[in-house]
Amino acid sequence: MSLYGTFSEKEATLEIKDYLNKGAIILDVRTQEEWDEGHVGGSKHIVLNTIPTEIEEIKSWGKPVIAVCRSGARSGQATNFLNQNGVDTINGGPWQNVDQHV
Repeated sequence: MSLYGTFSEKEATLEIKDYLNKGAIILDVRTQEEWDEGHVGGSKHIVLNTIPTEIEEIKSWGKPVIAVCRSGARSGQATNFLNQNGVDTINGGPWQNVDQHV
């Protein structure tokens, strides 16, 4: 589920901007092939199914996280997992949603 499934587009945009202002790390959870097609400059890339093995690295960033993917579904899964493991994370939905605010 994308961020837009829960909030209005305006609320989602405000939350993304708020997290960016807090120095959030953008975490792209798409495949390598998708990442190579385009991504937010300065974002981190960790494929969704490897996040559990990378949780300590993600925690070491010490910053809030905005998870992104192609549609918002995989980033939603990543957001749920990261929040359950103590990482302040929001679902930014498709990576282009965040890219327009960076």
